[in-house]
Amino acid sequence: MSPLLATVIGITVLTVIGIAFGGTFMLRVVTGKQGANDLQKTFFRAGHAHAGVLVILGLVVALLGTVSGASPGWAAAGAITVLCAAIFIPLGFFLSVLGTDPQRPGRMIASIWVGAACLVAGLLISGVAVLVAGIGGL
Repeated sequence: MSPLLATVIGITVLTVIGIAFGGTFMLRVVTGKQGANDLQKTFFRAGHAHAGVLVILGLVVALLGTVSGASPGWAAAGAITVLCAAIFIPLGFFLSVLGTDPQRPGRMIASIWVGAACLVAGLLISGVAVLVAGIGGL
């Protein structure tokens, strides 16, 4: 594993602490201890779920790229791009519904689309890199 990818993975694992803290926020929201309207509750749930799932996916993609023998540069590029989606998508869900009683998402919803583009690009890069490594090993 390249030192760059190892560093990114280490940082990513530490961010799971933030996701866990977000879980305590979600607990306050669903128990009514933190005020939120229905739109906010829905978007907060989606943001929290996407953060956890996409971080795990990014870590799995990083490991698959490494163990498959894919080019270290391409493996890192794919994994880091997927991990960028784990930032942009939840960010869009959370920041697009800030305020006391939003009735619809704000402009930050665009971040979800940026994250979706990162996700597709990262999976494409990683998938092709692993495929090339596998075919090269035949």
